Amino acid sequence: MTADNKSETLLLTPEQVERYSRHIIMPQVGSTGQRKLINSKVLIVGAGGLGSPSAVYLALAGVGTVGIVDFDVVDLSNLQRQILHHNDDVGKRKVISAQEAIKAYNPDINIQVHEEMITSENAFDLISQYDIVINGADNFPARYLVNDACYLLKKPLVDGSILIFDGQATVYIPGSGCYRCLFPTPPPPGAVPNCAEAGVLGALTGLVGSIQAVETLKLILEIGDSLVSRLLLIDGLAMDFRTVKLRRNPSCPLCGDTPTVTELIDYEIFCGLPSRNGDH
Repeated sequence: MTADNKSETLLLTPEQVERYSRHIIMPQVGSTGQRKLINSKVLIVGAGGLGSPSAVYLALAGVGTVGIVDFDVVDLSNLQRQILHHNDDVGKRKVISAQEAIKAYNPDINIQVHEEMITSENAFDLISQYDIVINGADNFPARYLVNDACYLLKKPLVDGSILIFDGQATVYIPGSGCYRCLFPTPPPPGAVPNCAEAGVLGALTGLVGSIQAVETLKLILEIGDSLVSRLLLIDGLAMDFRTVKLRRNPSCPLCGDTPTVTELIDYEIFCGLPSRNGDH
C-alpha cells in the first residue's frame, strides 16, 4: 500500500481531531492533509539551533515519524538557542534530550533517535528510511555529505544555515539543483568561521529552523510554492528578506551533465573537521 493509500484509509482518533483541529479546518490541509502528515517520515540532521525548532514544529504538526541524528551532548553554551534542551539536560546526550522534549510536546508521534556521526558508511542507511531530510548541520563535512546522499537517493533536502545575524534557507529536489551547484567543493580549513568562532544571534536560529519546518510541511502536503530553485537570504540586523533564483549548474560535480562525484566521501579530509551532526 502506498503512502497516499494509507492516508486515505487512516482514521483519525477523536484526540487527533481535537489536537490538529486548527489544521483540519484549513482547506489547504483538512483531514486528508493531516493524514499525510501522520504518515510522513522526516529526518533531522542535528539536534541543535536549526534542528530544535524544526523538530518542535514538525512534532506539533503531527508528522508521524521524526528522526534525529546527533552524537553530541548538551553543553551550557547550547542553551542560548537550542530550544529542545533545558538547563537540567546539560551533559545529557542530545538525542535523548530531544526525544524527551518532543514527546512532551506531542506524545502522539514516533521519535527515532540515531546517536551516531553521519558518515559515508551510514548516510545511505539513515536517509533511506525517511521521506524528507532537514539539514541542520553547522559544518561543511556534514553539509556536503548530506547533500550528496540526498541527491543520490533522490530525497528532498530542506537546507538552512545561519551565522551571526545572517541566515538562509532553500529546498533541493533532485533534478533541480543541489548544494554543490552553489559551492562545488568544500572550503579549505579556516576559510569560513563557524558559530562557535563567530557567534550567532540565538533567535535567528528559531526563525530559520521554523522556515525549514514550514517548507517541509508544504512538501508533505503538496501545497504552495516551495523554495525549490530559490535561495532565501535573511539579514537579521536590517530585517530584510530577499530571494535569489537558483538553477541547476550543468558543471556541478554531483548533479551536472558529467558528474565526478558518484559516491559518498567523508569530507573532513578536505575541511580538517569532524562530521559533527549539527550544533549551530
